[in-house]
Amino acid sequence: MNPPLLGRPLDGAEAFLAALHRDSLMNIADLLAPDAIIPGLKAQSKKQLLQELAARAHGLTRLSERRIFETLVERERLGTTGVGAGIAIPHGRMAEAKTITGIFARLESGIDYEAVDSQPVDLVFMLLAPENAGADHLKALARVSRLLRDKVICEKLRAAKSPEALYSILTGDKNGAATAA
Repeated sequence: MNPPLLGRPLDGAEAFLAALHRDSLMNIADLLAPDAIIPGLKAQSKKQLLQELAARAHGLTRLSERRIFETLVERERLGTTGVGAGIAIPHGRMAEAKTITGIFARLESGIDYEAVDSQPVDLVFMLLAPENAGADHLKALARVSRLLRDKVICEKLRAAKSPEALYSILTGDKNGAATAA
């Protein structure tokens, strides 16, 4: 694709691609609080996992637990957010949400999530965004996706022993990740 001409506004596709390329400016720490880490979530099914994530998100955001769950389920009806290699990135947009909020969970054991590769899911990064987040929601999804495509990062996440270690790995805190993993 040719770079945009100086002074010419970007068309829709160019703007979308530019937003995705800028995702490196978004830090995981901007999306994920230290208390939004669940190191050993017990879930037997996709539905139970989404219910547990909704409950945790309610505790962090004070948004309706039921509405969060419904938002995640509605998004799953469009197509699975199980992206393969044991990873799922359930997400949705809610009018009531004020900021983009993330929750990371490592499951005690993998579950059937109807992932694109049919493999069990054990690493989950949920994102909730305001309805009008638009490009920021896409940037957050792209940033999380890029992080979790890194096999070394996923190995460290699966081996980490504490929520602090998981947070350090996810946020790229080299000191914490090196000592905590």
